[in-house]
Amino acid sequence: MARPKLLMIPGPSPVMPRVLEALALPTVSHVSREMAEDLKEACANLKKIVFAEKGEPFIISGAGTLAMEIAVVNLTAPGEKVLVVSQGYFGRRMAEVCAAFGVGCEVIENDWGRVVPPEELERKLAGGRFPVVAATHVDTATGVCAPVEDYARLVKKNGALFVVDGVCATGGVPERMDDWGIDCVLTAAQKCFGAPPGLAVLVFSEKAMEKRRALPSVPAYYSDIMRWLPVMRDPYRYFSTPCVNEVRAFAEATRIMMEEGLEARFARHRLQAAAIRAGLAALGLKLFTDENALAPTLSVVLYPEGAADADFRAKLLENGVVVAGGLGPTAGRVFRMGHMGNLTDDDALFAVEALASTLAALGLKVPGRQALEAVRAVLESRTE
Repeated sequence: MARPKLLMIPGPSPVMPRVLEALALPTVSHVSREMAEDLKEACANLKKIVFAEKGEPFIISGAGTLAMEIAVVNLTAPGEKVLVVSQGYFGRRMAEVCAAFGVGCEVIENDWGRVVPPEELERKLAGGRFPVVAATHVDTATGVCAPVEDYARLVKKNGALFVVDGVCATGGVPERMDDWGIDCVLTAAQKCFGAPPGLAVLVFSEKAMEKRRALPSVPAYYSDIMRWLPVMRDPYRYFSTPCVNEVRAFAEATRIMMEEGLEARFARHRLQAAAIRAGLAALGLKLFTDENALAPTLSVVLYPEGAADADFRAKLLENGVVVAGGLGPTAGRVFRMGHMGNLTDDDALFAVEALASTLAALGLKVPGRQALEAVRAVLESRTE
């Protein structure tokens, strides 16, 4: 049997058979015992994944962009301004969400591929009042991983609420809500969780819930967390019909995470990222992202001279691996390679081998054997 194409875009990530089996279960009532038990367990595991003992989890039919909307409409009062710390494309999207709801917004950002230094955030906070600060943890366009723990310390000192867009980070990179002082983590099912797309996922802190309760209303109906809160606490209750099968698959994905162990999962993401990047370096490929800001969940790779984007990705697809092209100013200049979720060591080796074969087919001389040896050397270091 031919190996299925290996999905290594920045999400969705590959979905394990156990999760697919849960997705394929017969659809049950949205207020059935089976659904209620899975939603309860998914919510309990979600709190553990973001280290929020007293947080309020929300798992809602939608996607990461809906999670952004939910955070904005439930945490901002009329006349308030949000400060967005942007690491690239999706920081700008957060600003667009704010604009769509008439919420004032200022953006601080660096050149694409470079992180916004905490010192710049500190200066901005000192010069104006921002009741809410939002930051992208890992931007899937630039590959930048932001220092959210440092940001959180500064935001907490300022007294603002801190919202973290963890769509390409949560479950693969630590986000310790209680310890760091994060007030909202928003994310989605299809990346580091290794579940199918279809769910907007959030956890609110006690402070964030206090802010929502203090608002007399919000400019939304479906996105109002106060309508969802009774359901999350008691899944036998009804507000709007959830995507039952996706919720049950997500619950199974969180069980897999708990079985692996969170610290082990974070370490595996770091190790596999280092292994793949060792293979990329051996092939002569360079990264777009500043080396001090590399995310453990994806790599943004510059094309070598002589490799055209469309030809490269088409040939790589023939060789069994799917990657994504660049966004915005990086379009045509880079390919984006996800390495997150439930990626295996064999997947990492297969991907680098496919890259070597693709570059060779395009007429570039590459040391494919050395690249695989470089990947293996890093992967084998886990036992030393």
